[in-house]
Amino acid sequence: MTHAELRSLALAVLAAFIAIILLSACGTTSTRALPAYEAPLTRTDFQNVRTTAYTHTESDHTQYGARNALGGELHAAGPAIHRAENVKRARTVSDSDDVDVINISNTDTKLQPFSMQETKKATRATTTITTRGTKTTTTRGAKRAVAANKPPKIGSAAADWSRWPMGTTFRLLSTGQVYRVEDYGWALSGRNTIDLYMANQRDMNTWGARQEPIQILGWGDPQQSLQFLQSHTDYKHIKRMVLELEGRDQEAAAMR
Repeated sequence: MTHAELRSLALAVLAAFIAIILLSACGTTSTRALPAYEAPLTRTDFQNVRTTAYTHTESDHTQYGARNALGGELHAAGPAIHRAENVKRARTVSDSDDVDVINISNTDTKLQPFSMQETKKATRATTTITTRGTKTTTTRGAKRAVAANKPPKIGSAAADWSRWPMGTTFRLLSTGQVYRVEDYGWALSGRNTIDLYMANQRDMNTWGARQEPIQILGWGDPQQSLQFLQSHTDYKHIKRMVLELEGRDQEAAAMR
């Protein structure tokens, strides 16, 4: 056998070896079983969902770095937002009740629900109590933006795109934090679980797994999710999502 023939044979063996490795990595040839299938939740604006947490330094995500399935950067949500109606109002008084004058700053404005767009006109009533009587003055300020007017930082979330299509935005009612579905994962395929991205391992472990009430702020487009996933159906977990997006739920449930 000539040197050229030996070289060609070596290249052919190498190519075959690489092909075997690539095929074994695909979901269709992997022996890894898909997670047990769950019937989808009813599609409503308020849902009670099992949530978990992940970060980019986990072993099954290190190859992707801090990138989501769409190629963008993963983002952690902003800090928890405490809703105004859950906060008790305090009455400020002077250090001693023995003085002749007690200044009380208060407002009778009804507390409003949390809003991402809300603006308010400030109204402040000041009551001054003296030994000669009571005087109340009301001051109306110009319309101003309150803290709730600043849009919260939206975090990244992973989910089964047949249940929560990519781009679906939702709020955790317990914290007020807002997330957008931008990622998916093997363990989420066919499951009613949303994985919340955390900036580090500590935050991920602190969150753990929780059953959370969520409010859907905007649903993603199932058709766009289908178009994106159709070119990746060699992977079993993606194939299952595609089947469900196509309305073939029984076939999706039968996948193992």
